[in-house]
Amino acid sequence: MGAPSHRTELESHLPNPVFDLPDRLADKTDPGLIAADAEHLARVADRVAGQITDLRAQLDAARRSTDVRVGAGLERDQEIRRLGARIRTLSRFGADVCLGRVVGADGSTTYVGRLGVSDEDGAPLLIDWRTPEAAPFFAATLAEPMGLVSRRHYRWSRERIVDFWDELFGPAADEPTAALDSQSAFIAGLGASRSPKMASVLGTIAADQDLAIRADSHGPLVVDGGPGTGKTVVALHRAAYLLYADPRLKGNRGGVLIVGPHRPYLSYISDVLPSLGEEGVATCTLTDLVPAGESALPESDPVVAQLKSSSALVGAVDAAVAFYEEPPTEGFEIDTPWGELWVSPADWAEAFAAVGPGAVHNEVREDVRDALLEILIAKAEPEVPGARLRTALEADSELARALRRSWPMIDPADLLSDLWAVPAYLRRCAPWLTADEMRALRCPEGSRPTVSDLPILDAARRRLGDPDVTRRRRRRTAELREQRRVRDDVVDELMAGDDRESLVSMLRAEDIQGVIVDESGVDDGPVDPLAGPFAHIVVDEAQDLTDAQWQMLLSRCPSRSFTIVGDRAQSRAGFRETWAERMERVGLGTPRRTTLRVNYRTPEEAMAEAGPAIRAALPDVEVPESIRASGHPVIRAGTAELDQVLSGWLASNAEGTACVIGTEVRRGDDRVRFLSPVEAKGLEFDLVVVVDPAQFGDGIGGAVDRYVAMTRTTSQLVLLAD
Repeated sequence: MGAPSHRTELESHLPNPVFDLPDRLADKTDPGLIAADAEHLARVADRVAGQITDLRAQLDAARRSTDVRVGAGLERDQEIRRLGARIRTLSRFGADVCLGRVVGADGSTTYVGRLGVSDEDGAPLLIDWRTPEAAPFFAATLAEPMGLVSRRHYRWSRERIVDFWDELFGPAADEPTAALDSQSAFIAGLGASRSPKMASVLGTIAADQDLAIRADSHGPLVVDGGPGTGKTVVALHRAAYLLYADPRLKGNRGGVLIVGPHRPYLSYISDVLPSLGEEGVATCTLTDLVPAGESALPESDPVVAQLKSSSALVGAVDAAVAFYEEPPTEGFEIDTPWGELWVSPADWAEAFAAVGPGAVHNEVREDVRDALLEILIAKAEPEVPGARLRTALEADSELARALRRSWPMIDPADLLSDLWAVPAYLRRCAPWLTADEMRALRCPEGSRPTVSDLPILDAARRRLGDPDVTRRRRRRTAELREQRRVRDDVVDELMAGDDRESLVSMLRAEDIQGVIVDESGVDDGPVDPLAGPFAHIVVDEAQDLTDAQWQMLLSRCPSRSFTIVGDRAQSRAGFRETWAERMERVGLGTPRRTTLRVNYRTPEEAMAEAGPAIRAALPDVEVPESIRASGHPVIRAGTAELDQVLSGWLASNAEGTACVIGTEVRRGDDRVRFLSPVEAKGLEFDLVVVVDPAQFGDGIGGAVDRYVAMTRTTSQLVLLAD
């Protein structure tokens, strides 16, 4: 007979254990090590379940509310959204909401969680990881223990602790109830199998990453680092931290936008922020910022792509719109019931000037019209009734046609098409272009926009506004007029009743009138959730953005509050300048900068191949140092062995994900992906198979693709070539 199961021994001490350690970790099941934790975490799980029950009761009560007043209805909807978001957040967790604990020099024990959880009396069971009190859990080191004696990290699986580690910040004798291990929680966490979704790695954030996460939101912050240094981890956790702790952003005030390099990246990170207690953060790729982005064609000509990458052509949009905002140079007479009225060029110029430079073109035409009418009314004889003259001018077809000609409604796509199709128009708007450059940009009228066109099209959309706004506003005005007529009819009918005094009092009440006539908003068309402005923008893989693309983001964040995450060595177009020079040039100003130099993800076996691959093109590049070995040497084989490599790995590994990176992209599944080097950027996998890396091309672009591909692995790298 073998020794009794450690689980049986544990269960004799604890009624509902959260620890489920494998037999090889039996020494960690000593009740002296885990009994207090198990008891505390059981309380946490019970409290989370109790809060969910209470919140659901509050949600049901809010939904049953019958208060129809406009203000009360808005408050009810906001409360329903708040309660629903909190329920969804808590429902993701049981006891595994806890990341670990720290013991202070005064003997106090503090448990740190993904969320803060308090007992019924308000005493904290967990402190939120974003609070200042939780900072030592991530930032304490042997050199600077920050008042800690020890720190414990948990590894969770299916709401059970399957391993834990202790770190001591003094002699071992100071903490006799510590489970010491040869690996830290951080390194062990990195070795865990990857899933198709990026897991929150709060428990494995290192001190250098935590410093960047907790930096304030004022101005731009560049987080620079090579593959595997945790840049994406920092970006996402920084967003969650700022939403919780930064006064400018707390409570999603002003909004946060996360911009990723491609759609697989957005899918990969989709669970991270909700798992950290934050919902409602907008995520997108650059192409998502423009409705036409989904159907945009690749830019096949590199010369044209380079021309359109400049912010100068984005700036040319102002000149292109200004062409349609030049007042008429000839006057004309219009007939009114009180005689002819002269509309002079000076009248037009004064009306155009009334809206100011840079106004949203399509949305201010009514303002131009109103200004012109006021000018013309002021010119009329004193005995002419102003209100009646205005009605006559509004109905004058010649004046309406003249306004449409001189201030036309413009579709942004048409303006872009005209720029590329009409040489004289492009020459007027971008006079610095050479004749050869203008010929290169030439496109037939009506051509579909390319990806390189999107920043220019975005600028046109923002400068022009909605060409249909006038029609919608007039429709809304007519609807309000009809609602007011109905209200007046209701009032007349009620006034005909007996109790006129109480009815008059009721109908004069603002909320009652609001039920009859809803003037709470104007129909300005569909809302674009990515239009901004945002209080903070996080940009991952930022080294690949062109100057023109940066203008798309700057226009959405007037405060210039950015987290800019990237690696100059992974720029396919080359990145010879410094981050400070690039940020100054695109208009962001001088950034703060933090550099991550330790490669926690990629094992040293793979980095031994990846380092020379990038240095072949960029000899001076800083390659991060890997701090762990996987024990799996790099495998080299022929391309015909791909299926054999994959089937062998799948048979040996019940968990984890693999990726085949090459120029030929095929359909994969949840465990095996087929991606190009560009699509693999920002992702990580247990097994990476790079197919024929020499075919990625010569020069910087090819070297970067090979470097990116080889550094996606957390465990095993296979290189296939003929």
